[in-house]
Amino acid sequence: MTPSSPDDGALFDELSTVRGRLLAAIGTRIVGQQQVVDQLLISLFANGHCLFVGVPGLAKTLLVQTTAQALGLDFGRVQFTPDLMPADITGTEVLEEDRSTGRREMRFIPGPIFTNLLLADEINRTPPKTQAALLQAMQEREVTAAGQTRALPGPFLVFATQNPIEQEGTYRLPEAQLDRFMFSIDVGYPSEDEEREIVSRTTQGPLPEVAPVLDRDRLLAFQGLMRRVPFSDDVLAYAVRLARATRPSAGRDLGVRWGAGPRASQYLFLGARVRAALHGREVPDIDDVRAVAPAVLGHRIALGFQAEAEGRTTRDVVDRLLAEVPTS
Repeated sequence: MTPSSPDDGALFDELSTVRGRLLAAIGTRIVGQQQVVDQLLISLFANGHCLFVGVPGLAKTLLVQTTAQALGLDFGRVQFTPDLMPADITGTEVLEEDRSTGRREMRFIPGPIFTNLLLADEINRTPPKTQAALLQAMQEREVTAAGQTRALPGPFLVFATQNPIEQEGTYRLPEAQLDRFMFSIDVGYPSEDEEREIVSRTTQGPLPEVAPVLDRDRLLAFQGLMRRVPFSDDVLAYAVRLARATRPSAGRDLGVRWGAGPRASQYLFLGARVRAALHGREVPDIDDVRAVAPAVLGHRIALGFQAEAEGRTTRDVVDRLLAEVPTS
C-alpha cells in the first residue's frame, strides 16, 4: 500500500530525509542519547506531549531548546517553582487606561503557554494546582482565562522535564496530567566516552548555532500525514491487547492498583505508525509497538503497596507483559 494521495506519497518520501537532518542538527549539541532523541521525534511527529525524566545535568533542557530551534518554532519556557501560579502560565488580565480618553478597560496579556513548543522545566517542582493549569491546554489545545476560551497556536506541544520523585522539593504529578503525555522518557547517564565528548565540547567555547531544517507549516503537514498512513489490523489489535493487559481486571497478578486507559492504546498504535514512517516503512509491525511500549505504558501504571515494598517497578510490569501478551 501507499499513502492515500500522490501528495502524501511525496511527503512520505521526504520524511526520512527530514529525520536525518533533524538528527544531525540535534547532534551538533547533544552527545549520545540516541534512544531519547528517537522517542522525542516520534512524539513530535505524532503531535504528542513528552515528559523527560532524569536527574539534573543530563541536557534535558538543552535537548528541547535545540529541537525547537531546528524546527523553527516559536518557543516558550516556564521554570516551575514552588511559588508559581496558574496565571503565570496561562496569562492574566490587567486594567489599562487610555490616556487620551480616560477610558479604562481590561486587557488580556497572554502567558508563555501561547507558543508552539512549551518547555515546562522541572514541572514537578510546583504544586499540583499550578501543574493542572496545563491540563486543558494539553488536551484541547486551548486555554480558558479571564472567562474566555482562547485557542493556542498550532502546533502546540508541551515538552516537560522532571527530576525523579525521590529528589527533595518535588511534587508528584497528578495522574490525569501524566496521562496527557504521550511518552515518559527516562534520560540516563552518558557513557564514559560520551561524557568525555560532552566535557570537550562544552569547555572550549560557545555551543554551535542550530539553523532551522523545518518550518511550522511543514511540520503540521507531516503531523497530518501520520494520521493517514496505512496500518495493519494485527498491529492495532496487539496495541489494544497490550494496553488492556496492564489492568487489574485482565486477570494477571501484576501487583498493580490500576493500569493504562484507552489513551495508551491510541498512543501505542499512533507511536508505532510514526516510528515506522520515520524509518521509511509505510506499514508498522508488532516490533514498532513493542519499541514504544515502555515510554507509553510506564507512567500510566500504578503499582500496589506490596509490589512497591518488593522493589518492583512499572518497567518490570511492562517487560513482563511484552514477554507474555501474545502477538497474534
